[in-house]
Amino acid sequence: MRSAWRLGLVVLAGSLPVAAGCGERTAACAECGTVVVAATGEPPSLIPPLIYETVGRDISDLIYERLADLAPAGVPSDPSAYRPRLAERWERVDELSWRFHLRPGARWHDGRPVTADDVIFSFDAFSDSTLGAAARSHLAGKLAVTAEDSQTVLIRFREPSAEQLYDATFHVRIMPRHVWADIPRARWEADTALEHLIGSGPFRPRQWERAQYLVLEADTAASPAPAIRRAVWRFVEDPDAALNLVLSHEADVLEAVGAPDRVRRVAADSSLRAIRYPAAAYGFLAFRLADRRGRSHPVLHRRELRQALTHAVDRGRLAGAFLGSGTRVPPGPMSQLLWIWDAEIAVLPFDTAAATRLLAAAGGARAIPPLEILVPATSPTRRSFALAVQEAWRKIGVRSTIASVDFPIFQERLAQGRFDAYIGAYLDEPTPRGLADQWSRSGWDALNYGRYGNPVFDSLLQEAVREADLPRARRRWREAMDTLNADAPAIFLYAPANVAAVQRRLENVTIDPYSWLSGLPAWTIDRSRALARDSLAMSR
Repeated sequence: MRSAWRLGLVVLAGSLPVAAGCGERTAACAECGTVVVAATGEPPSLIPPLIYETVGRDISDLIYERLADLAPAGVPSDPSAYRPRLAERWERVDELSWRFHLRPGARWHDGRPVTADDVIFSFDAFSDSTLGAAARSHLAGKLAVTAEDSQTVLIRFREPSAEQLYDATFHVRIMPRHVWADIPRARWEADTALEHLIGSGPFRPRQWERAQYLVLEADTAASPAPAIRRAVWRFVEDPDAALNLVLSHEADVLEAVGAPDRVRRVAADSSLRAIRYPAAAYGFLAFRLADRRGRSHPVLHRRELRQALTHAVDRGRLAGAFLGSGTRVPPGPMSQLLWIWDAEIAVLPFDTAAATRLLAAAGGARAIPPLEILVPATSPTRRSFALAVQEAWRKIGVRSTIASVDFPIFQERLAQGRFDAYIGAYLDEPTPRGLADQWSRSGWDALNYGRYGNPVFDSLLQEAVREADLPRARRRWREAMDTLNADAPAIFLYAPANVAAVQRRLENVTIDPYSWLSGLPAWTIDRSRALARDSLAMSR
């Protein structure tokens, strides 16, 4: 088997300039400091406002910087939860304004200094409708950015908010004005020039061979300089291919191994570690309460029926069986990471007797036509959940069918409201504000495909978002979740834990679930393990 460093030489030989000391296949290559990442899918762009998927985010977050970083598990409304990044410090000016002081000596990879004008330019780009950044709704028309001097920026919001510091830092990666100002924004999406990907972060792009690999190299001017000198992303089409790269020792790390049987394969390899960490995701079965014209579903508009169908499902058993250790049943629409997770939230428990009583109150099982559960064919896990839910409903007399369709058709049917129920999954951000798009009336044209709407829940959600006092905010969120769960617009099935596969030669590995490779600059290499592996590889 080939070691990861040899993969870099074999696969990239002839096209990739190798690092010093790696021009020959000798044990000295252990000093290369190269890490190979197995990635499912390839980002179409690394230009920050144009990034919509996680692989592009992972790479871009090593090239570009935010003004500040929210600590893992930090509460967005807590100012003490933020760490300096491009800004060395900041202070609140008044209830609407924050002042940021840029890091002294901060420079772009081309040597030019980072200035306040770059920050202003970046916020404007993320707010521009031409680019359509995912964060635009949080920025456009809601704040203004001005320069007090070349190293000081004032961000002023239009309205008071508990999460102003979050909105000033989380969404926007700072880009160099001198690179992008003269390029029309309508042309950014088609721009593939590697020399335009200039940031101020710890790594800089070296080579991008489309559909094959991308190479970042450490910025030697960074302080402290990363121990990992080079990071190589291998792009493959599916999770099986990504896992095989790691198991064949052609890659060093994989973000998420997957199902328990796949985790066991990693654990059986003595050269690998399986690192478990909470995922920023939750899965659910959502009911359609109404169609796009506002007409109620023939039976699922009845709360008693939705409650009965929820009581019938043993969510705890299913979550552990399909997703393994570390998976939890969420007390509402949230991942394990979201700070509003609260064991005191009222949930509908697994209770077949209650399900039978409520089903009778809803007119009995005979009055219910077969319900179709829609799932994407690309997700074996969701299909497994669908089959288990189907069986649980059968036991209380409710018939159902499963429609497994290609993902584009799945998305099309959701948008058109052509389903009775579907099994979906959403990624969290650190703030729970995204629940408005997913479950409130305002989200009917966004992600609330089931068209659930409850004015009481919507009001509680808005109160919770506005509340600056953390204990009071937690109470408001609990009240909102209690209301949502009682309505049973969905069965919240699982909040998984990811398992990353990591070569044992890599040390000091920490994982931030919101950007799993952001800790890469602090990773180190056990040289003795690397030398032993390289010597073994050369002997074969």
